[in-house]
Amino acid sequence: MSESLERITNTLMKIPSVTDTKGEKVIADYLFQFISEFPYFKRHPAQVWEQPLPNDSLHRKNIFALVKGENVSSNKTVVYHSHLDTVGVKDFGFLKKYAFDSAKLSQYFADSSIDRVLRDEAKSGDWLFGRGSVDMKSGIAVHLMNLFSFSEQTEELNGNILLLLNPAEENDHSGIMEAVREFGRLQEEKALELLLAVNNDYTTALYDNDPNRYIYTGSAGKILPCFSIFGREAHVGETLSGIDPTFISSEINSRISYNMNLTERMEGELVLPPTCLYQRDNKDSYNVQTALNSRLYFNYFIYKESPKNILDALIKETKEACEEVNNHMKDQHRNFLAYTHMPASEHIDWEIEVLTLKEYYSRLEGKGISPKELWDEVLKSSESTDKRELCFELVERLYEEDPDKKAVVILFLAPPFIPYNHLDEGQRKEKEILDLLQETMEEAERESGETFVMKRFFPFLSDSSFLSLKETGEEANYLSDNFPEMEKIYPIPMQTIQELNLPAINLGVYGKDAHKRSERLFKPYSFNTLPDLIQKVTLKILNHEETKY
Repeated sequence: MSESLERITNTLMKIPSVTDTKGEKVIADYLFQFISEFPYFKRHPAQVWEQPLPNDSLHRKNIFALVKGENVSSNKTVVYHSHLDTVGVKDFGFLKKYAFDSAKLSQYFADSSIDRVLRDEAKSGDWLFGRGSVDMKSGIAVHLMNLFSFSEQTEELNGNILLLLNPAEENDHSGIMEAVREFGRLQEEKALELLLAVNNDYTTALYDNDPNRYIYTGSAGKILPCFSIFGREAHVGETLSGIDPTFISSEINSRISYNMNLTERMEGELVLPPTCLYQRDNKDSYNVQTALNSRLYFNYFIYKESPKNILDALIKETKEACEEVNNHMKDQHRNFLAYTHMPASEHIDWEIEVLTLKEYYSRLEGKGISPKELWDEVLKSSESTDKRELCFELVERLYEEDPDKKAVVILFLAPPFIPYNHLDEGQRKEKEILDLLQETMEEAERESGETFVMKRFFPFLSDSSFLSLKETGEEANYLSDNFPEMEKIYPIPMQTIQELNLPAINLGVYGKDAHKRSERLFKPYSFNTLPDLIQKVTLKILNHEETKY
């Protein structure tokens, strides 16, 4: 099995499938043909199928395959899912041409790396290098192998295995969101009883010399708080009369980035602070006018907090940042007057207002302005292909029509929004899954010698987040109120996800340095221990009879 898994992984790695490229369709076509060659699917060709993503310029698609147990009336089903896209390869630099060639990369790191650990691991033969090796072509290979294994012993299968391979995980998760609709169709039309989803996205050490293998019973969520910042332009010769939006942006960034006080407290879990992903002004070329506006957004992980509470905390930080800018400008203007002996002006102030999008939208409506009509214009005329850029264009269009033109920071949300979820011991169904998982872990420890640790939140972003939803209706409404044209730009099937409510866990391949040029997979665990662990969990779930799910 280990040799076959390595061969499949290398084959998949050599099919570049970088997010938002035609490679996502190419690898989906390959996987459809690969699965169709299984003897089981030659006998049952209708049980492997494609689901195109609607209105997708790259013609990407989800791939589904269903193996049904023979001689059983049960519709109990375990879902396996993996994403087939990867991040890009610019980080490889001069090694870019070898980004998908494990042998060449292993040789390079073995001969040339100044990192002793990396060099030794490359020499050991236990590690598979290359883009997608750990995130997550190897995960696809493991699911394929287990699917094939169960397809060859359907008489022993007390239920079904449903495989999903989807694109677009590394950016906006449109693949899994479309798959949720297909899950709903399968439940309704085929009466499939979806018990558990098993993702095998990559896992890694959480600290130096960490000996543990981690099993995750949930996924962290994410929001993207965005700040559209409008100052007051000025000629550089009159700079103190203006309010520079880039200065405001820098102050907000310094208060929010890496701020652990904004991070949720989750005992025993790896929690991460906000991180700035984008900061720039609106100037396209050199001139001596200060910027008109500035854009800023952050990656913000969520674990149990509501979007409203998070935005309330960010509003507080932003108001304090703007007050700091105000005070700084007053101090510098006083110094300027002292240096130059110029008379003070009664008409200069540096007050900066801070509003949520909903508040700003309502204010404009109160002035007789129709934000909806303005947004319709933008959606018809915009050439932006980036959903975040489009959201900024929508907010900036509102400011263009604002007659007051005051300095203001407008806080809103943009794609992606990723829900959080986890198995809840307080729910009987989920408690039984946790108990079966604990039992399987203990068996696997005795057999393999590995040490397993169960944690609630997969610390990286995952498609599993879209399989169940903890947000209430009120929280969902607050989210959409502060997310410009959410239904058109980023339509999350909230109701479908809530109805699906599919428990999801991550039993992942193990490796290091995902999204780095030294990305690598630890083969002994990923190709030997893990496939057996997933099979054991699958059989325990399907054979469990104490409570009808």
